[in-house]
Amino acid sequence: MLEYYKMILLLAAIYITFISLGLPDSLFGVAWPVAHIEFGISESFGSIYSVIVAVTTGGISFFAGSLIRKFGTGPVTAVSVLLTAISMLGISFAPNIWVMVIFAVIGGYGAGAIDTGLNNFVSLHYKARHMNWLHCFWGVGVTVSPLIMSYFLFDNNDWRSGYRTVSYIQFGITLIVFLSLILWKKFDKTSREGELKTEEKKPKISVKDILRTKGLFYGILSLGFYCSMEFLLGTWGASFLVNSHGFSASLAAKYVSAYYGGIMFGRLISGFISIKVTDKNLIRGGLACSCLGVIMLFIPNDVVCLIGLLFIGTGFGPVFPATLHIIPERFGAEKSADITGFHMGGAYALGFGMQLAFGYIATSTTFGITPYCIAAFCVLCFVMSEFANKMTKKNSLSSVKV
Repeated sequence: MLEYYKMILLLAAIYITFISLGLPDSLFGVAWPVAHIEFGISESFGSIYSVIVAVTTGGISFFAGSLIRKFGTGPVTAVSVLLTAISMLGISFAPNIWVMVIFAVIGGYGAGAIDTGLNNFVSLHYKARHMNWLHCFWGVGVTVSPLIMSYFLFDNNDWRSGYRTVSYIQFGITLIVFLSLILWKKFDKTSREGELKTEEKKPKISVKDILRTKGLFYGILSLGFYCSMEFLLGTWGASFLVNSHGFSASLAAKYVSAYYGGIMFGRLISGFISIKVTDKNLIRGGLACSCLGVIMLFIPNDVVCLIGLLFIGTGFGPVFPATLHIIPERFGAEKSADITGFHMGGAYALGFGMQLAFGYIATSTTFGITPYCIAAFCVLCFVMSEFANKMTKKNSLSSVKV
């Protein structure tokens, strides 16, 4: 009974950690319409900034599997959350864009390691509902932080205080994660993490072995096109609303928060639905809901636009966690940590690359192209996911999940 409660406490700590992962993700997009003016640089530089963050976040994801095997999921997670807290605080005091970039790189390293480690851990040991609820807590973070930022933007466009406030929350979560390390240690000895440790003693898996995995690139591309949509709206959603709909920066931040609230709601509901619905069908249904929301963005009405963002977010909800949760089923548990890392790294590279191109095109032409781009990525995400299903349909997951 005592061990059961320890496992529950550990799961709670993992959920809280994912709040910390979400908090920084939506800050830049809602702060940038004001921050770029203060720094005296073009709004299009937001794409370059995002790509720099992507290189660090995605880069560490490729090596996260090795770090986890060497140090353990708990310690890697704890240090990574600390890095994101330091990053947010540093950005709040940045005197220029380059100092901001340096601290963003620090945060990117932390975020990439958290993403890979916890996603792999939950996909191996828990059913789909837990993966969806895990990412629901990420939704809590990305929903709350724009609201915090909008509060400071409303009076005097003080984006720095928004970052600083979020950093304080991050440091609080960092303390919780470090206190939970004893639970990770116990879990290693008494639960399925011990099985994972046994797997880790097997011969080292080479990059060549991973790249030769059947269906891998289709899986990465499907996640990459999803990230293209999520990153595009997260970074440029506020700019789209300001430039195409005439919103104030503060109101645009609230609308973006509603979009992230939709993601949170979608993942909460998907956690219950996943008891009866497979990951594959969750992905299909989510993309269909998102397409309906995209159609609403074409209608020049503020209320309809808000509803559209809610539909898009709700549809996005199950796609990311379901794509990660299905990795052991598609490719097997033995290489799942490495394949999860390759999915994260490859998807971030594609997502931020698309976002970079979009940023330059939109700032040179019009942000009115936003709905068209999201619709295209939605279709491509669906097609690549179906190809991945077809290429891996003979694989099966042997481990039992709870």
